[in-house]
Amino acid sequence: MNTRKIMTTAIFAIISLVWAGPAITLAAQQKQQKPAADSGQNQDMSGMDMDHDMPGMDMGQGPAKPDDKDQQAEHGAMDAMSHMHHHQMGPHMYMTAPRPASADDWAKADAIAQQLREAIEPYKDYRAALADGFRIFMPNLPQAEYHFTSYRNALVESFTFDPARPTSLLYKKTKTGYDLIGAMYTMPKRVSEEQLNERVPLSIAQWHLHTNLCMPAKEQRGHADLTRFGLQGSILTKEACTDAGGTFYPVIFGWMVHVYPFEDSREKIWGQ
Repeated sequence: MNTRKIMTTAIFAIISLVWAGPAITLAAQQKQQKPAADSGQNQDMSGMDMDHDMPGMDMGQGPAKPDDKDQQAEHGAMDAMSHMHHHQMGPHMYMTAPRPASADDWAKADAIAQQLREAIEPYKDYRAALADGFRIFMPNLPQAEYHFTSYRNALVESFTFDPARPTSLLYKKTKTGYDLIGAMYTMPKRVSEEQLNERVPLSIAQWHLHTNLCMPAKEQRGHADLTRFGLQGSILTKEACTDAGGTFYPVIFGWMVHVYPFEDSREKIWGQ
């Protein structure tokens, strides 16, 4: 294992220890949620060798070992996510329910967006982000948005919140490089929605989790039925996943919320 992977594993080991405890229960909340529309796009779950993990990748069982089933699931899920735009995820995404917005909520949101806008302005030159330690998630795979992630920020954001310190920067790829369009904040998956609301009001933005992932058996990973498995598959329950010979994960990764501070309206800034 090289130094980079050792450091990443160490970071998530610390996060797992600090946030140890059962994952939050989503069943009651999900009954009140309507699933987002499915994009219908396909994904390859053959097990891509990815350069980096995503922030908040606490699957509740500690850091993955090289051949651990959790790491296999993470790899497959990441591969699937790379083909999906966040507006188009289906029933495997849980989003917080909107709340009535108050003037104080909007004032707080406006302040967050302003601080974020000023803080990430220097990263309009994507090379500045790379120089500051942000790393590109799967740079060689075509994506609607590329996440440049700071694992240092991800760790600190588990404890405290600074609007000027996002976990990831969001870019669109161009012929000459990358254009900065936004940023992403994260929190561990076990926190409550009230804790999310304290950071970014749920009346303004919807945080999301990736849920109910059924991964096919390792030996089937290269030719699995993609209409059933993965983050766009039809399998949504542990029982159905077990019957299909797969491994079920109720929640993967952590809470995420995207912000687009350079947009020209509040709705676009906080639109997911």
